[in-house]
Amino acid sequence: MKKLVKILGIVIGLLFLVLVGVYGYVMTQFPKVEPAPELVIQPTPEMIERGRYLAVTSFSCIDCHSQRDPEKFQMPMVEGTEGQGGMDYGEGAGFVPANNITPDIETGIGGWTDGEIFRAITTGIDKDGEPLAPMMPFMLFREVDSTDIIAVISYIKTLKPIHNKIEDKELNFPLNLIFRTIQGPAAFKPKPDPSDRIATGQYLATPCIFCHTPSDQGVMYPDSLLAGGVPFMMPGGGFSVTANITPDKETGIGVWTKDMFIKRFKDATNPATYTAAPIGTFNTIMPWSFYGQMTEEDLGAIYDYIMTVKPVKHQVAEKYIPPSGPQSNRK
Repeated sequence: MKKLVKILGIVIGLLFLVLVGVYGYVMTQFPKVEPAPELVIQPTPEMIERGRYLAVTSFSCIDCHSQRDPEKFQMPMVEGTEGQGGMDYGEGAGFVPANNITPDIETGIGGWTDGEIFRAITTGIDKDGEPLAPMMPFMLFREVDSTDIIAVISYIKTLKPIHNKIEDKELNFPLNLIFRTIQGPAAFKPKPDPSDRIATGQYLATPCIFCHTPSDQGVMYPDSLLAGGVPFMMPGGGFSVTANITPDKETGIGVWTKDMFIKRFKDATNPATYTAAPIGTFNTIMPWSFYGQMTEEDLGAIYDYIMTVKPVKHQVAEKYIPPSGPQSNRK
């Protein structure tokens, strides 16, 4: 009996050493960091405007990296907080606050080179070589046109510097290991020809794909493209759950016309829609008011693309899970 206990102890000890070794290897060897590109952007007014349009609308930079008012319906942006970061997007992964992307030298990206910013957006590696969590959709941004990434950088560098120190993220185990291994090189694709409405819509729908497609550890399920059901943590606790926006006529938006689709976004830009919605009551984190600033042509292209996606019969049972459910992951 004593011999068996001794053997068991040795096995457990060896297993522990293996696990410690694996943990140490992943923490020290990943992510595989490539040097930031030697990039010095010479912005033009046209480039900055293109970057502003993308950052405010289809790329959702300003949506995710600003403060939004949770006591108003649709959570409009709090004016003057553009890019300051701080909102927690950790869901079940831990505490993952959006970074300060204003040009503040101490707390933002004012001390980053253009190449370091470019690398962060497209490969998920920050200035210090540390990994970004995939709540930042670098997996998708590394497949867009590189000139649009440069345009976005040109724009965010014009933001008002805001001194706002963001606390370090705290990822739960084993995601703190897994998220170190999913960074990768960019594979840029050129912008579609504007005459190709479907391809243009797919290009502009990058955040739609990210938010409305179920995934596991940053890998999206291709058979559930745009099928919804993805929870996003709300300020004060509770979750907003994304809708099924596939063309399924029963559980998706298959009965919507293009005019209905465009109008839903454009109506959201009316301040009268920002009615009171105290924390703990039904609300949505969907950035309606941001997307509503897109041109009708671009919104129509997104609709055209969505209507080509495979219909998925997926009834999203709850679009809002109140704070009595899962609470904030902040420790």
